[in-house]
Amino acid sequence: MKDIDTLFSIYSFEEEKLLAFGFEKKEEKYVYSRRLSTPPFEARIVVNENKITADVFDAETGDIYALVKVPEAVGAFVGKIREEFETLLSDIRKQCCVADVFKSLSARNVIRYVKDKYNDELEYLWPKFPKNAVFRRRDNGKWYAAILTVTKDKLGLPSDEIVEIIDLRGKTSEIEQLVNGKEYFPGWHMNKKHWFTICLDGSVSAEEICRRIDESYLLAEK
Repeated sequence: MKDIDTLFSIYSFEEEKLLAFGFEKKEEKYVYSRRLSTPPFEARIVVNENKITADVFDAETGDIYALVKVPEAVGAFVGKIREEFETLLSDIRKQCCVADVFKSLSARNVIRYVKDKYNDELEYLWPKFPKNAVFRRRDNGKWYAAILTVTKDKLGLPSDEIVEIIDLRGKTSEIEQLVNGKEYFPGWHMNKKHWFTICLDGSVSAEEICRRIDESYLLAEK
């Protein structure tokens, strides 16, 4: 199975969601146990200071069933327990966590703005690129924004500094006038006739970015 630290590496736990899922708060820890469908085994998960530990135990002896984390251990019995354990961990990640990838103030402002106005969450579609994510409309599934992490030289700037960027839709005629290689750039990894890029480094005001998000949202309607 996938390493648990890796599974939760870009996520932060939220107290309200942990409690709603069924975790119990014990001092500074959040503890959850569930009997698995293969007796006498149960899963026990502990979240402490945003760190998670999870194991499968034999409920009768109290011993850890270590084979569930050993990739070389195969067979129908261990496979069934491992699958149920992995499903539980995936459910916890989905229901109790938020991705904590983008650190810049501009990126966090964008994420909060989109959540408040459109009730959309970032979707991390590419396991190999965990620092790339998209917003898409609920009615037609079309992307209207993407937040990505690149080095500035990818945009033609004379620096290898890592920067967070946002790709947005625009009208072709407006993009031609907008792109200047300073605040606005050709759409990174997008069709450059229909997308443009902004660095989320404060070079463009929050109000301007939000306005252009709204425009991009409308353009994705078609």
